[in-house]
Amino acid sequence: MADGTLADTYVAAIQHDLADLPPGATRVGVVRRPAPWFHAAVDENVPDLGPPADLLEEIRTVEDDLKIQGLCEEGAHNAAWDQVDFGERYRAYLEASPEARAALEALAERLADGESLALVCYENTEKKRCHRTVLRERLEDRD
Repeated sequence: MADGTLADTYVAAIQHDLADLPPGATRVGVVRRPAPWFHAAVDENVPDLGPPADLLEEIRTVEDDLKIQGLCEEGAHNAAWDQVDFGERYRAYLEASPEARAALEALAERLADGESLALVCYENTEKKRCHRTVLRERLEDRD
């Protein structure tokens, strides 16, 4: 069977019918602590693929400080991402966490079996950096 298609989007795009997803793609949330309304936009959520709580807390603290200094929301988010080395730390988490490794492997197997998947989070990556792009790269690199 052919490999499934991998895509990603953000929850507001799904809610407003703006997401360009493969037909029949399973919408997989990758959020550590989803808001109650998040579940209505996805078929399932895999909290182990969300960034670890300490990393989320650290980026939010730095982002809040940068907003106080006058940066816009997107600018503060992206600057905080760099300041806390979010991408590298999230990649390290994916390697070190047995739960994250197992969840990644399970998604990779589903893709290999022909299932199309769309990774879903909160951030619009046209404006803000997001862990799901790192996650997508990891899944694509497993091919």
